[in-house]
Amino acid sequence: MTEKLRLDIPILLPNVPDAADSCVTRLIGELQGREGIEQVHVTASAPVQLCVHYDPAVVTLPRIRELALSVGARITEQFGHVLWQVDGISHERRARTVAESLRGLPGVMEAEASASGMVRVEFDRGIASEQAIRDALAGMGVSQARSAAAREPGDGHAGHDHGDGHDHGHDHGAGTHAHAEGAHDHAHGGFLGPNTELIFSLACGAMLGIGFAIERLVSEAPGWLPVACFVAAYVFGGFYTVREAVDNLRLRKFEIDTLMLVAAAGAAALGAFAEGALLLFLFSLGHALEHYAMGRARQAIEALAELAPRTATVRRGGETHEVPVEELRVGDIVVVRPNARLPADGFLVKGSSAINQAPVTGESIPVDKSPVEDAAAARARPDTVGSSSRVFAGTINGAGAIEVEVTRLSSDTALAKVVKMVNEAETQKSQTQRFTEKFERIFVPVVLILAVALLFAFVVIDEPFSASFYRAMAVLVAASPCALAIATPSAVLSGVARAARGGVLVKGGGPLENLGSLKAIAFDKTGTLTEGTPRITDVVPAEGVSEGELLAVAVAVEALSDHPLAAAIARDGRARLGDRAVPEACDLRSFTGRGVAATVAGQPVWIGKTEMFGADGIAPLGAAMASAIETLREGGRTTMVVRRGNRDLGAIGLMDTPRATARIALQRLRALGITRMIMISGDHQKVADAIAREVGLDEAWGDLMPEDKVQAIQKLRDEAKVAMVGDGVNDAPAMAHATVGIAMGAAGSDVALETADVALMADDLLHLPFAVGLSRHSRSIILQNVLISLGVVALLVPATILGLGIGPAVAAHEGSTLVVVFNALRLLAYRDRQD
Repeated sequence: MTEKLRLDIPILLPNVPDAADSCVTRLIGELQGREGIEQVHVTASAPVQLCVHYDPAVVTLPRIRELALSVGARITEQFGHVLWQVDGISHERRARTVAESLRGLPGVMEAEASASGMVRVEFDRGIASEQAIRDALAGMGVSQARSAAAREPGDGHAGHDHGDGHDHGHDHGAGTHAHAEGAHDHAHGGFLGPNTELIFSLACGAMLGIGFAIERLVSEAPGWLPVACFVAAYVFGGFYTVREAVDNLRLRKFEIDTLMLVAAAGAAALGAFAEGALLLFLFSLGHALEHYAMGRARQAIEALAELAPRTATVRRGGETHEVPVEELRVGDIVVVRPNARLPADGFLVKGSSAINQAPVTGESIPVDKSPVEDAAAARARPDTVGSSSRVFAGTINGAGAIEVEVTRLSSDTALAKVVKMVNEAETQKSQTQRFTEKFERIFVPVVLILAVALLFAFVVIDEPFSASFYRAMAVLVAASPCALAIATPSAVLSGVARAARGGVLVKGGGPLENLGSLKAIAFDKTGTLTEGTPRITDVVPAEGVSEGELLAVAVAVEALSDHPLAAAIARDGRARLGDRAVPEACDLRSFTGRGVAATVAGQPVWIGKTEMFGADGIAPLGAAMASAIETLREGGRTTMVVRRGNRDLGAIGLMDTPRATARIALQRLRALGITRMIMISGDHQKVADAIAREVGLDEAWGDLMPEDKVQAIQKLRDEAKVAMVGDGVNDAPAMAHATVGIAMGAAGSDVALETADVALMADDLLHLPFAVGLSRHSRSIILQNVLISLGVVALLVPATILGLGIGPAVAAHEGSTLVVVFNALRLLAYRDRQD
């Protein structure tokens, strides 16, 4: 089913002059070609709109919203988004009922609920409201876990680099996403506290046991007493089941809860009160234990939210004060004592220490941190602060006292974003889950037809109607696909929770399964297979030009850009120049993937790759400079040519160091079954080949412009499922076209968090084998669960037809449900074999 989403570009990107702006182009590039999105185009209507044709079963509105946010666009002006933790959802079938009820509300575009108590709703603000959604949930006996106040986080993307090498300065405004902020106790709530369902189930069992004992052991007891006990058992055991059955019948659904009630009522009608009470006891106990087990997985996620301390010691007015973390402001100086948890994201301004970042990034070894050299520059551009000075909320300080300047509010820290995205991931369905739901929609009617047919077995078999009715009810119970319903969600929840604990953010069941089925991975070079901090290795002035003149012009221009190569030239060039003055540069212009141009002392200056010259009206290089470039490239150098006016000043050679862990990570990936790994790079083919040899890759594709990378990924995806690993910013379009987009170092980048399907929080390639291994294990668990659930149904249906009673059928039925849930919980204990 394809749906259309129309978004007004003036609302999406405020102050963007027209639909031809590069921001719109980048947004289309990130959306177009993604699985589940059929077409993205700009309409000619007024106001100009971006039209997205998408399949909500494959790609959800939250994912489209995240990709829009990655380029600074906001799509929540018209569309509201709520993500709430709730009480009152105790199992997967209940979650489906709640989700279907919410989808029926006017203005609700998408709604999903998970068995762990997460509810996500996308709605049109002009038609629906948060209060209407709360009221609808209340009508179903579902409520927010606490008074979850909505918050309005800042977008965080205003004026960021849009991938073309310079700052547009668009003010993209702020989003208005509402998210629940509150903890949740996982047991099914009620008037006896959070464990009411379990208490009712045990009370049912107690009354059943008492009634059975009186009936069998106390001969002089009145006949009505054991019946009264069984009736009480019916009340306790059927309390939650009745509510669920009523909700299902309102939706014209006939599911397991209704079947259980019919079977229990049928047993009572036949005088078999004890057997009916046993049925309800086993069913309610199974539900309570299932909910408890799912809560275990959910608690692993909730533990993330508890990592950040509730208070912070802040220095204000020359004095220190203890304040709640919610009261911290950007620019505050926080004092962190030795061995204490950090209360906020920021950068060091005083002191040095080794910080344990495992709670956020999964890094097993503490990372040495030191103060920034220029606090004013770090304050002006906090996203450019190096990892050696950047710190995150929830991490643990070492032996040294430090002072940190806050760069993000408590609601916008990397840890808060991870918790929110993991919660949202719980509601994202995988391919297997979508398949099992489709299977159930076909299977359940077939079972109902079979049960109706068995009701008339007494016509052809010499038996009373009561026996036929009993058999039909037993078949209904046996054939109910309870275990199948929970088989995939329980594994996805456990897998996502385990990944988050290991510093890997997996956005739902789809990426989890896809990552586990991959055979090919494409890697960006800079910052992925290499350190991403290139150094100047060669300075080759043209004839008649001094090295100082060449570097001074290059530093003046590149200081205006934030590209990694530009930063390297500005940094190392200044060091080589010493005290020599650097001229002023202005009017920086970017030529995406090729270089930049600016004005220095009234003269135009171009700095870029060889391919920049001889195109777009720029004169080609002279023979001497072309020869110098070829020599540098033969040595595996990345080269930048500097030209002022119509004169070549010279060339600068840079080299990026391959990551020390790259070769090890690639070996582990091969051991996991990744048969094809390719490096794609914008560098010259010889540079790409040199790096590939060092890290142990057989394939390297060089000389690729950003659009060429997209085409390369499309070509690979036509052959097999492929992942793209990059930084999530410059590689965003290519990542969007891959089966799975994987971003590295996402803890320090909002754009990477929003763009990627899988985010490695640490800037460490060794986390990739862990993510792939966990995904493969999760996929295996999902397959096992599906086979177990279907296998039990396949055995029980003929067994009940041949005479197996309702009691044993329920026991086997609920037992299989618990087996698949506890099998899924094994994922929480997953360990990388290389650890």
